[in-house]
Amino acid sequence: MDRDEVRQIVREVLEQMEANVRMADKWEGGTVILKPGLSSLQAKEIPIETFFHKVVMVRDKLRVLEQKINTNPKLSDMDKAEMQQYITRCYGSLTTLNVFFKHEDDKFRGSGE
Repeated sequence: MDRDEVRQIVREVLEQMEANVRMADKWEGGTVILKPGLSSLQAKEIPIETFFHKVVMVRDKLRVLEQKINTNPKLSDMDKAEMQQYITRCYGSLTTLNVFFKHEDDKFRGSGE
C-alpha cells in the first residue's frame, strides 16, 4: 500500500467518525453569537451546526496528529511522550466544548479523566 492509499483510507475513516458524532439535541437549530465588548461593533452570528462541525474537525485532527506521533519511527519514546502531553493538554483546554456533544465517547478528555 502506498502513501496516497493510506491517506485516502484515513480520510474515509475520519469522515465515517465525523458522521457518527452527534450534537446534543438541545443545540440543534441554535446559533452561536459572538458579541464584542465594544458596543460600536456588530455581533456575529454563526449557525451552531457550523461551529460544532469545526469543533469536531479540530478534535479529529488532534487524533490524527496523535497517531502520527505514536507511529513515527524517528521519534524517541521520550519525544513521543512529551508531544502526547501537549496533545492531552489541548484536549483539556477544549473540555468546555463538551456541552455540545450528545455522546460521552465523543467528548474531549484531558489528563484529569
